[in-house]
Amino acid sequence: MTRPVLSTYRLQMRGDCCTFDDAVDLLDYLDDLGVSHVYLSPILTAAEGSTHGYDVIDPTTVSPALGGPDGLRRLSEAARARGMGLIVDIVPNHVGVARADENPWWWDVLTHGRASRYADFFDIDWDLEVDGQSGRVVLPILGSDDDVADLTVDGDVLRLGDLTLPIAPGTGSGTGAEVHDRQHYRLIGWRRGICGYRRFFSITSLAALRQEDRAVFDATHAEVKRWFDEGLVDGVRIDHPDGLTDPAGYLTWLREIAGPSAWIVVEKILAFDEALDTALPVAGTTGYDALRETGGVFIDPHGAGTLGDLCAGVEVASEHELKRATVTNILGSELARVCRTITSATGRQDPLLPDAVTALVSNIGVYRCDYPSLAAILPVALSRTASAAPELAEALDTVAAALTTSVEASARFNQLCGAATAKAVEDCLFYRDPRLVSLNEVGGEPALFGVSTAEFHQRAATRAGLWPTAMTTLSTHDTKRGEDVRARIGVLSQVPGLWSELVAQWSEIAPPPDTGTGLFLWQNIFGVWPSSGEVTGELRDRLHAYTEKAIREAGTKTSWNDPNTGFEDDVHRWVDAVLDGPVAAGLTELVTRLDRHARSDSLGQKLLQLTVPGVPDVYQGTELAEDSLVDPDNRRPVDYDTRRVALQDGTDAKMRVTTAALRLRRARPQTFLAGGHTPLRADGAAAAHVISFLRGDDVVVAVSRWTVSLAESGWGDTTLPLPSGEWIDRISGRRWTGTVSADDLFTELPVALLERLT
Repeated sequence: MTRPVLSTYRLQMRGDCCTFDDAVDLLDYLDDLGVSHVYLSPILTAAEGSTHGYDVIDPTTVSPALGGPDGLRRLSEAARARGMGLIVDIVPNHVGVARADENPWWWDVLTHGRASRYADFFDIDWDLEVDGQSGRVVLPILGSDDDVADLTVDGDVLRLGDLTLPIAPGTGSGTGAEVHDRQHYRLIGWRRGICGYRRFFSITSLAALRQEDRAVFDATHAEVKRWFDEGLVDGVRIDHPDGLTDPAGYLTWLREIAGPSAWIVVEKILAFDEALDTALPVAGTTGYDALRETGGVFIDPHGAGTLGDLCAGVEVASEHELKRATVTNILGSELARVCRTITSATGRQDPLLPDAVTALVSNIGVYRCDYPSLAAILPVALSRTASAAPELAEALDTVAAALTTSVEASARFNQLCGAATAKAVEDCLFYRDPRLVSLNEVGGEPALFGVSTAEFHQRAATRAGLWPTAMTTLSTHDTKRGEDVRARIGVLSQVPGLWSELVAQWSEIAPPPDTGTGLFLWQNIFGVWPSSGEVTGELRDRLHAYTEKAIREAGTKTSWNDPNTGFEDDVHRWVDAVLDGPVAAGLTELVTRLDRHARSDSLGQKLLQLTVPGVPDVYQGTELAEDSLVDPDNRRPVDYDTRRVALQDGTDAKMRVTTAALRLRRARPQTFLAGGHTPLRADGAAAAHVISFLRGDDVVVAVSRWTVSLAESGWGDTTLPLPSGEWIDRISGRRWTGTVSADDLFTELPVALLERLT
């Protein structure tokens, strides 16, 4: 029987430290924490040594490294015995092909070509012509085309270093190069920017699946269907549905096999002005929209000007410019295929077609615009594009005709839009804009400096009405920084002048190799700086790894494809100079000075996320303060011994807030699953420092914010009028009635979670 999903706890499953049996051993702790469902990262068989599971190589089996099907059953039964359930992350869009010999379907396609029984499983461009040749799967996995000459024949496979590829039956005589020319695949240099199959964004090692074909869907979801048929799981999280040809159709089929009561959430990254299509048969998104809202209300808008002035000399390309560059360069192969599809659909040849598609994509501010609820986006984008570039009018006519009449053209265009948004915005712009980097988050909108209380309450009320069981989150395996790091960086919005002054001083002492890079990294270093001032070897290594990823993603001075070793070495030397030089003392002093304000915001956003409309997810380990940066840093093993002690000890503030909220959700499920969201307004001089609301009619949430200035002025006459009745704070145990002084309410902690007793 399906158990209602009241809250989830995300575990990053890993064969080396978090198997199914390891999860079984955690159930008592998670149950005591108040969690209703354990939420597992992908558990189907992934590439050997995978630490994330998104590179599935066999979607028909449960990962042996995690414990296989028996291990999954043991975990499910142990959870069920405690009244808990399981949610599993699944990856329908792609499979891992980094090593062809690990993926039996891909190996078969490379061996037999179009005659393979799996040829239609993959979105292969069989008609792609390269150097006058077509009909083979083009694999851009060589350093250069010349490397073909170094292939060697080893029995029934071709080898080149660690690369192993199959030889079609009867084609294995001759040199490696000669044998290669007879295969159903063609190897080329990756720098040519040509790929013979649809990928996950621009990642060549992840090949897309054709889930629009029911035979493919059934084959890839037979194991998932078994989970529901046998009652092993209560729901699934769908990774990147926008990458599919037909997301809505896919979700309809998934609902059929999962059943009407299964909890299904989608990793749909919404633009700040985009609404999820209510026709989709899902509970909602995975919560990046809620993340922006709950974190955004702690950003002080008064800091925007000063922090903006600090970055005045840094040129940051616009989203439109970055999308155009991304489409024409990184996604050039995908652009070419879209244009060929449009030409085929319309019969029109137009040399300006690539320019028109590129410009149009840059004017679409969502991942994809072919959901019925987004029908107005494409015509508006066409209008803006034609207005800005009249010379593209005729080519845009061709594009519009194809998108209207051809299902394939529309799907490929929208898949290109999603890839362009991900690569240009989240994987580039968010590593360049240095104004306040805590805003640079998946689903975020850095141009908007925080979230007003009016927006926060309106969005929460809307979610209560339309998506009451959507997921909410603060940290995920994809967030650029962990929730506590973002909270600390967000405090800089309250002290913009101080930050500007210190950065200027520090940059004189330890000049960064590049101004923009320095401004970006200063905030991240501050975000994880230990309050003790002791920089361990582990932290040093983590900061250097993050630095390399950040500057390569930014792509201004170096990149993944063309690393500028000179610049990278300069940046790494600068990081060491910061860690080891006189600036370190200044960082420690600032962290110490602002620590209580950062902790206040950390507790405030945590309580909001756990109590606003929606089903909250606690990412592994975040029930205590932690300092994770972007992946793979946020997939480090979690010290659960420390967390068990903290849970029993009851003195850690973040643990107390987390357990109080989760346990109250379990005690009053209808309040949180079906209760409304009603803003409660504080009165008095410091009323703007309070965010409060009523859930249903029996739970009041109140948090304080902008505490730097509050520490100077005090609460004064500020009060919070409570609804009638007697209320108990489930965190502190104190009782309240009537109108409560803010100074009294927040004496012990900057947050309060009140339950009506009478």
